[in-house]
Amino acid sequence: QAQQAKFLSDVENELEELGVTIAQAKKMVELIKVILRWLRSVSAALLGRGAEVKGPQAFGDGERSMLGEAEADLRWKEERRAKLAQGKQNLENVPSTNIIYFLQEFQALKVAMEENLSPSLSFQNELNFTKCTQAVGAVKDVLSAACKKQWDHLQGKGIDGLSSQEMEEGLCSPSPSAQRAPHHPSSSLWRGQSGGISSCFPPHPHVSFLPHTVAFIIDLDSDTADKFIQLFGTKGAKRVLCPIPYPESPTRFINCEQVLGVNLMNRGNYYWEVELIDGWVSIGVIAEDFNPQESYNRGRLGRNEKSCCLQWNGQNYVAWFGGFESVIQQPFFHTIGVFLEYSEKALTFYGVKDSKMTCLQQLKVSPFAKGQFDPFQNKINHQFASLFLCKLKPAFFLESVDAHLQIGPLKKDCVSVLKRR
Repeated sequence: QAQQAKFLSDVENELEELGVTIAQAKKMVELIKVILRWLRSVSAALLGRGAEVKGPQAFGDGERSMLGEAEADLRWKEERRAKLAQGKQNLENVPSTNIIYFLQEFQALKVAMEENLSPSLSFQNELNFTKCTQAVGAVKDVLSAACKKQWDHLQGKGIDGLSSQEMEEGLCSPSPSAQRAPHHPSSSLWRGQSGGISSCFPPHPHVSFLPHTVAFIIDLDSDTADKFIQLFGTKGAKRVLCPIPYPESPTRFINCEQVLGVNLMNRGNYYWEVELIDGWVSIGVIAEDFNPQESYNRGRLGRNEKSCCLQWNGQNYVAWFGGFESVIQQPFFHTIGVFLEYSEKALTFYGVKDSKMTCLQQLKVSPFAKGQFDPFQNKINHQFASLFLCKLKPAFFLESVDAHLQIGPLKKDCVSVLKRR
């Protein structure tokens, strides 16, 4: 009975998550349709002015392909939710005295839960919408730089835009493009991110161009798991003493007790949560092309320039990147929320308790105030942005024996908080 109750609870959680993702998928489909209408109007305007639209991919072919994939993904989610809801209803309607009928319906619902044939979304990188918005962003940067140069000249600053006092102090303020987050709506088309002014601290996500942030569903990749990591389905991982005879895999870690998610991240916003059940655990992201055969010292999360993480070491939280660390003075949280803003080149870790979010650390390039020096932030400023030239994957390092973690499920209230910011 306890197992049945837990299974029904899992079904209920799955139905709730599907409800959230279905609503987001509908918004995505509507957004693509809006973009297609916009591209058609642009094409018509160009043709009306005598411009030539060249090539078979001219104005919207890639976007139309995306629309087909997004609609297929939405249909799959709706069908799965309807099937699970019907199976759950059938099971609840079985009389308690009819054991055989109950077992049949229970097995049917279990099979439905284990089905995972969601269509994979493989959107193209170069799209007409991408090219148009990037061109607009480039023009805005040029105009902003020209305006700043004229304003500095009117204020009597030197040839390089610096006052004599600033020259003497050797200070140089960032350019307009460095002072604000880059505005490329295309980079965030599928995850709900936009550009705009954003402060480096306090590290909270800002108002989005799109009305939602995707609650990212992570599945652990058994082909990457070190032999001392035991997986429980696709959501749980525990470090063990006896090696597990996994098959050979070129992506498997061999010197570090690490495992990756199968999911790739290369645009927009992603949010996921991890339950720390026991032991020392590190949670972060890693470049897809990272070599899993690296030595222990170089292969651990955050000890190289290809990964970063938040570590719980039994006493403190510690942020790691490029071999540099930053100790965080915060109490222990069983649930850690991870918010990746790919287009903003920012990664924020939250402690989550009772659906309330406490910012633990944000990793993002941030110019120093005069006289400040922090080795960890200095490392971030010099090399963190290059991490986002790669496709990223969720990554987990189980540092102590019996260390144990579980992915999700997401707390809907926290996702709602991120939507509003």
